[in-house]
Amino acid sequence: VLLALTLPLQFRLAMWVAAGIPIALLGGIMMFDFFGITMSLLATTGFMLVLGIVVDDAIVVGERVYAHERSGEDQRTAAINGTHEMLVPVVFGVLTSMAAFIPLIFTPGRMGAFFSIIGQIVVICLIFSVIECLLILPSHLAHRKREDLPGKQNPFVEKWIRFQGGLGEGLERFAEQRYGEFLKKVLEWRYVALATGLGVAVLMLAVLFSGRINFQFMPPIEGNRVYASLTMPEGIPVEETVRAAEQIERAALRLKAQLDSEDPGESSVVTHILTSIGRAAGRSGGGPRGSFLVPGVSHLAEVSMALVPVAERDISSLEVASRWRDLAGQVADVVELKYSAVAFNTGDAISINLRGRDVGELGEAAARIRAELSRFDGVADISDSFRSGKQEVKLSLRPEARHLGLTLNDLARQVRQAFYGEEAQRIQRGTEDVRVMVRYPELERKSLGDLEDMRIRTAAGSEIPFAAVAEVDFGTGFSTIRRVDRQRVVTVTADVDRAVTTPGPILDSLEAEALPSILSDYRGMSYYLGGEQEEGTEAFSGLASLVPLALMVMFSLLAIPLKSYVQPLVIMSVIPFGAVGALLGHIVMGWPVVMASVLGMIALSGVVVNASLVLVHYMNGLRRKGATINEAVVQAGIVRFRPILLTSVTTFVGLVPLMLSNNPNTAFVVPMSISLGWGVLFATLMTLFLVPCLYLILEDVLPAGWSMDKARIEPAFDT
Repeated sequence: VLLALTLPLQFRLAMWVAAGIPIALLGGIMMFDFFGITMSLLATTGFMLVLGIVVDDAIVVGERVYAHERSGEDQRTAAINGTHEMLVPVVFGVLTSMAAFIPLIFTPGRMGAFFSIIGQIVVICLIFSVIECLLILPSHLAHRKREDLPGKQNPFVEKWIRFQGGLGEGLERFAEQRYGEFLKKVLEWRYVALATGLGVAVLMLAVLFSGRINFQFMPPIEGNRVYASLTMPEGIPVEETVRAAEQIERAALRLKAQLDSEDPGESSVVTHILTSIGRAAGRSGGGPRGSFLVPGVSHLAEVSMALVPVAERDISSLEVASRWRDLAGQVADVVELKYSAVAFNTGDAISINLRGRDVGELGEAAARIRAELSRFDGVADISDSFRSGKQEVKLSLRPEARHLGLTLNDLARQVRQAFYGEEAQRIQRGTEDVRVMVRYPELERKSLGDLEDMRIRTAAGSEIPFAAVAEVDFGTGFSTIRRVDRQRVVTVTADVDRAVTTPGPILDSLEAEALPSILSDYRGMSYYLGGEQEEGTEAFSGLASLVPLALMVMFSLLAIPLKSYVQPLVIMSVIPFGAVGALLGHIVMGWPVVMASVLGMIALSGVVVNASLVLVHYMNGLRRKGATINEAVVQAGIVRFRPILLTSVTTFVGLVPLMLSNNPNTAFVVPMSISLGWGVLFATLMTLFLVPCLYLILEDVLPAGWSMDKARIEPAFDT
């Protein structure tokens, strides 16, 4: 950013303009405690995102002050006049940028929890940036040392001043001779230019909706660890779980050997392999999750594989998980086996929640849906939440037993006392209590056959054989029963290889054919989508109300300084073209369009209107001083060419580190930075050509000074 500023501007001028960056960032940090924000990776990401944006208003003010100095004014007068001239467009430009970040701050769901912090940081930094550029920067510029004053300069500084002066003069000549002449021709063919711009926008929309641009809600972000989570039937001996975990661990060791043989001269991609029995392995670099004071369960195990950081390997963790899955093969008696290689996701790629009253029917429908999912390429780790649980004994009371005064509660209590025991007393031993349980001897409670040999005591004190008063039914219970709105729910989940397909087409196919056919066979059964689709629905439904509000606020803020209800539409016309540039950026960078991309396009709307506001405001100023509309449009384009170009370049350059980042910790914000960076570049082109065309077109449609206050006409000035 600093280099981009020093090339067309004087070095000291560029330094004071760039000083607004640390002031805005430190001001944001100062307000963290007030807004309840902590210094974290999200906060750092927000600072990186706003790095090139906070300097835009300082560029506009600094460039205008420099222009007044070149016209012959002293530094103090130039600082006052230049700042006063840019006061209105800068203040309202920053306000529109802040309004555009409203949807980011209030986005619902898990995505909103992430991007809300970023939006708050951007807004706070923008507030301090406008304070700096209107109060602090003018003072610095008024008292800075002039580089063009005669004095002793070292050879390097003299060469740099000559280079920078030549570059600045060359940029001005390009604006006057090349851009100015081309703009005049474009204005002559303004309706053709407008039709061309609309054609480009329509073409890009057609490319998006035709499926040529991959759209997903939020693809999982790969991490540096791969997990194989194993679930066996409940109640299974732990030895069986260990045997299955060892099979998966042997596959991990074979995969490590294969990866090492592929790059014999390099260090191993796999650093550690950990197997945890009874509980899940730690997901944050520590040991197994859960307290060691709580015993594990015999049917759970997890094998984790730690990899070197992304920047140090050529293979993705998703590919490692896929190869691990293939090497492990089928595991006997497994209920669920999932391979995960993501550091962050918004839920299961495919999650179908079946809702009904009969758990057995829900299990049957879930099995049929699993079979349908297995037909699609790229779908793996298909499972459902239906669990049969452990075997259980169901006791029922015979009718004749009720005549003896026995109840089902009496029966259950006496069976529990016989086999589990009844607490008789507690003995204090040191700091611990020892419970004394009274129950049948071990030889009389080893098998279920002993249940039929026991006797049940009636209220009268007599003892009756168990078989005379009770019936036994052996069955299988449910380990968990999940309910939503008092209806039982079974969830079918699956993972998707996004290099092959995406969840959207699979779910569309299921909802069109398989799901209606399956659910028609079960009375009262329904479904709803969960996981990634549920998060997407919640987020986009929230944006549906937030985006119109943000646009309305932006329109109001633009109408106030312009004193027009039509000119704000001219300024906001660049917003859809910013989205076009964002889509082009995703194509060039090879990224799919995701939720973060959409949020970036929304935030982009407030950034791209700033340049258009400065341009239109300057056009209005020239017209108020007596210039014709054609002269005002062309002259405003030439004068504002350099600051518009500078603000766009610094914004793009400031976002380049995020766009090129391959760190999993910041991957979720890369699509947003692509939308902002490339959108600003394309919108700049539209600002320099399409906005002047629309300004003249509306004059053609609404003549007689449709947007100008003719009460105050000043003499035309020499340009």
